[in-house]
Amino acid sequence: MGSNQSTGSGALESYREVIGLTGPLLPVVSFLGRLPTATVQFGSVLLIARTSGSLAAAGLTGGALAVGQVACGPLVGRLADRHGQRTVVLVFCLVNAIAIAALVAGALAGAAPPVLALLGAAAGASVPLIGPLARARLVALARRAGAPEPTVSAALSFESTLDEVSFVLGPALVGLAAVLAHPAYALTGAAVLVAGCGTAFALHPTARTTAAPATGTPGGPRPRLPMPRAVHALRASLALQGAMFGACQAGITALTERLGRPEQAGLVYAAMGVMSAVAGLAMAAVPARLGLRTRWRTATAVAFALSLPLLWTQSLTGLYVVVTVLGIAYAPHLITVFALTERAVPRARLAEAMAFATSAIVGGQALALAATGRLAESHGPVAAFATASGAAALACATALAARPAPYAGRAGTAHHARVDDARGGARS
Repeated sequence: MGSNQSTGSGALESYREVIGLTGPLLPVVSFLGRLPTATVQFGSVLLIARTSGSLAAAGLTGGALAVGQVACGPLVGRLADRHGQRTVVLVFCLVNAIAIAALVAGALAGAAPPVLALLGAAAGASVPLIGPLARARLVALARRAGAPEPTVSAALSFESTLDEVSFVLGPALVGLAAVLAHPAYALTGAAVLVAGCGTAFALHPTARTTAAPATGTPGGPRPRLPMPRAVHALRASLALQGAMFGACQAGITALTERLGRPEQAGLVYAAMGVMSAVAGLAMAAVPARLGLRTRWRTATAVAFALSLPLLWTQSLTGLYVVVTVLGIAYAPHLITVFALTERAVPRARLAEAMAFATSAIVGGQALALAATGRLAESHGPVAAFATASGAAALACATALAARPAPYAGRAGTAHHARVDDARGGARS
């Protein structure tokens, strides 16, 4: 009992230290600034479906938006590493707000599907990726302050929880707007949020932490350090988790439609997101002696095991129970892989690595949703759920086979703590 209280108070203290690093304003503006990313994908599909009456056009636009984000996400991170977050976020927030507004205007004006797809691609390509950049900024603040490893882990847990909440709240707000008025209102609100709160995030004093690096040699730019091979396995694991997201979403949609309750799909998915957010917050209480690779393997194994009951789920109540419990494994996996990524890459390429990781999730989700949506139509929800379990199994195999280690750069460039697995690091 006393040990549990001590662990809980330790987690609360870690979160207090995280807020102490940022101040209370930054988490608020970063959360509101990343909310449009979770809103635009779903909102664009509903908007085009409502205005054109064509699900094919809606799917084309939503797919183009996802492709744009996946293709350009790493570029946003790379530019932020090279030029600092302030300038990059300001430019992308402005362009993204204009692109979203143009997509709304085009849909309301009845533009042709190719035009809407092009506007969707522009909206996706210009996403400022405030979530990954906030994660990179917070880790940089913690490292600069010499914070202990539990605080760095709490920072990653905190940021992942904000992501989870945004991806639950975003689609819910879109759905509410669609029911009460029109999806265009949700997308217009997203444009306003990304312009206003994204700008506030860019101008926050902590942006100085991620200012453009000084030149490495007189008269020349700092050499671009290579990305270690270890990150490929981490990105693959995140892409597979994204695929599990997408396949579950398709299966949930198909099963609720079969049960005659299609309006419940969003609520079921939200229940999983809420449980995932709770599990993410609880990660700060995990003992440091449980190493990152052990956590990675455990999270993927639990995700695979908890996905299997989906194959035999046939009722709405059962779906709620199984999907909600499955949410336990999601955030811990994300938090752990982001922590491994932070330790595996050069500090000068952290924002790029975080952006690439996020793009891997989005890409995996989009591809799986497109593929399993058709599978679910022809073979029922069990086909989509089987795909989700397959993706979880591959993620588990990846975690068992990979051996990511802390970045070992040139002298003076390795700013990360070198911690072995027994103390919460990346080795075993």
